[in-house]
Amino acid sequence: MNPSHEKLFYKKNPTKPELGMSQITKCFLAFSLISFSCQSTLHEPIHALIQHVVLHAGKSDTLLITDLFYAQDYSLNFQPHPDIQVNYNQPSGKLVLKPANNFEGFTLLTFRLQGNEYQFPIYSRVKQRHVFKYQPQEKPDFRMNLMGNFNDWNRNSLPMHDEDNDGVYEIELKLDPGQYLYQFVVDSAEIWDPENPNKVDNGFGSYNSVVSIPPRHTDKSFLHVMGFEASDTETVLTFRYERENQPGLLKHTQIFALQNNREIPQDKIKLRDNQIEIGLDQNDLQGKNVIRVIATQAGQTTNLQTIHLLDGLPLSANYDGWSWHDAIIYAIMIDRYHDGDPTNTRPVQHDSLSPKTNYMGGDLQGIIQNMEEGYFDSLGVNVLWLSPVNENTDEAYREWPSPHRYFSGYHGYWPIHHEKVEERFGDLELLKQLVETAHKKQIRVLLDFMANHVHQDHPFYRKHRDWFGTLELPDGRKNIRYWDEFRLTTWFEPFLPSFDYQGSEEALQVMTDNAIWWVNQTGIDGFRHDAVKHIPNRFWRVLTQKVTGEIEIPQNRDLYQIGETFGSYDLISSYVKNGQLDAQFNFNLYDVALYVFLNADASFSTLDKELQKTISIYGPNHLMGNIMDSHDKVRYMAYADGDLELNSSDAKEIGWTNPPEVDDPRSYNEAELYLAYLLTIPGVPTLYYGDEIGMTGAADPDNRRMMRFGDELTTLEKQMLRGVRSIVKLRRTHSALRYGDFQTLLANQHCFVYLRSDMSERVLTALNKNNQPQTITVQFPDFYEATRANNLINGQTFRISKGTLSMTLPPIGWLVFGIE
Repeated sequence: MNPSHEKLFYKKNPTKPELGMSQITKCFLAFSLISFSCQSTLHEPIHALIQHVVLHAGKSDTLLITDLFYAQDYSLNFQPHPDIQVNYNQPSGKLVLKPANNFEGFTLLTFRLQGNEYQFPIYSRVKQRHVFKYQPQEKPDFRMNLMGNFNDWNRNSLPMHDEDNDGVYEIELKLDPGQYLYQFVVDSAEIWDPENPNKVDNGFGSYNSVVSIPPRHTDKSFLHVMGFEASDTETVLTFRYERENQPGLLKHTQIFALQNNREIPQDKIKLRDNQIEIGLDQNDLQGKNVIRVIATQAGQTTNLQTIHLLDGLPLSANYDGWSWHDAIIYAIMIDRYHDGDPTNTRPVQHDSLSPKTNYMGGDLQGIIQNMEEGYFDSLGVNVLWLSPVNENTDEAYREWPSPHRYFSGYHGYWPIHHEKVEERFGDLELLKQLVETAHKKQIRVLLDFMANHVHQDHPFYRKHRDWFGTLELPDGRKNIRYWDEFRLTTWFEPFLPSFDYQGSEEALQVMTDNAIWWVNQTGIDGFRHDAVKHIPNRFWRVLTQKVTGEIEIPQNRDLYQIGETFGSYDLISSYVKNGQLDAQFNFNLYDVALYVFLNADASFSTLDKELQKTISIYGPNHLMGNIMDSHDKVRYMAYADGDLELNSSDAKEIGWTNPPEVDDPRSYNEAELYLAYLLTIPGVPTLYYGDEIGMTGAADPDNRRMMRFGDELTTLEKQMLRGVRSIVKLRRTHSALRYGDFQTLLANQHCFVYLRSDMSERVLTALNKNNQPQTITVQFPDFYEATRANNLINGQTFRISKGTLSMTLPPIGWLVFGIE
């Protein structure tokens, strides 16, 4: 072979060096936002990789062009499309798209900007019709409604009717494939569906009914990566189209390929039966590029393959730098982590304040000490999410819900100043030192930012009452904790006034500027945003315009913004846009994962459907946050060890009266199994401090116990820590687990087996939640020519014969293989 011509076809990568900032990596913005090489970004009017848009056949959808990409000029000229009506209003920035009634599949929409032509991807889908029925024992006095996670549990928006007076109330909805929870609202009563045996505990002493909407197309349709060849002049990427009951030969016109935001010409694409080769000139591949490829046939669309290139080679093959796809987040509640400076440990003095809800002494110095001692390096995490650092009130306050216990602001979410650091944690200079220390170790830092509210003692509230909403509703009720009914105006507590950004432009500008101030002052790498759904979208648009225009582009930096929203996919995704947030924590997937892992009778097929739904909404290489625990959730170990039932209504009280302790050694295996899943699926894995040792805890504040280290750990906790380190290392060293596609090979009641592939490797993960060993068989496509499966932990090799791999999974255990 000519030494100037390199061929790589699933060769195992050598061990990669630790992530570092090379000369190359100093010149980039993340693939989630920026898709161009350093040389080209200076001249490109579009500073984003335009993400796909999902439409529904026959239905108009209005988009804001600023949500699609950032640019200095939005003077766009859209070309007509044969299947989509396009109407763009430049002054308002609104783009109205309406697919034809029968248009289903994938396409590209073309527009021109500053003399350049661009395309972005569009899915057009057909929703399934489903009729909900309920026959009440007595005719409702004034209402009969449907509510569920398809309408954010709105009790009033979906009225049901008895059109034929037979006593049965009905409503027809059009829904995407997936699993939905629902209840009927009869006057003031909430009732699960008595005709539907599928239901789950809702945590309020009742149940939610469950309905599954099947996909329209049941035949498998998948686009496989098959490898690449690179020479001095060209890089060739190879894919293989697979479809059950394929309706005829695949045609060129059914293949869509993009390089960044431009369609790859048809003459660059070779099609041989179902094998697709895309040849790209090296002159056009300098710096970073993103290649996206998809096939659509007879209304059914494959997965979207996304290949990240650096100087013409797949990122996984030659890159030791960084993108946010490499992130493994470690969430820290500062006060509960490590007391590195006892001189600032000063609990709030109040005779009714429990130690559980008071300051325990954790501080910034403690985190710095852990960093310098190598704790985060040995664990393998590379992003720290810090709880809020703002100065908080020095008083205790009673919580609104019964039994009205007293709390301090130890958690950081009761700020009394927008630029001061809580003195119990340190000061601004110490925060800067923490960030600098982290960066020297190639660790990024996210700061928890509160844009929804302040404490009543904050100068903003004292001086600018017009920036805030009112506590009283017109009907005399206190507008407190109406999370969904009044989500943009509700207060969390009577002493935590919420901003009224819809009524105060000044407040919006001041708070978005404040976020920029924290970046510029400390050098942090992004934000975890609190209470996103309680803040209007315009706030996030203004903030991200400032982040992009004032920091990312001029400073060649890449910030990551991830939000917290509990609600439907529609609500959560309405904030995940190029022009708003990069991601949110995926609580919908988390809820299903808990149910499946903790319920012996639940099938992994349920979780697989939810994973596929997540991918269909956010794309295969999304940056959504995946969790096992959080500071707002019961710790997984409390469920696994049997101290709490899933969705238990008394989880908070148990934390006060009978705090969980781990009794069964197998519970550590269950938690490790969940983390093996968490660290091998698409998205950004997030470890909540203590996850790595199997820390238990009921609801807040019991889930916020003080962290323990070293000799404070039990033998089983130390064993789990070693196991978690090995799983994290797998993700760090195998690019397919960060950049690869996702393909389910087996999903049944006990086992879940899936394959992730990029242009350099294939990695198979096999999970068994049963307490007995499970012998399973999985099948690979013949064209993989797979011969061996190598255990990536212990090196054991399994033979693959004629595409078939058989193995025995350990009880409550996991295996991860490299496929040759």
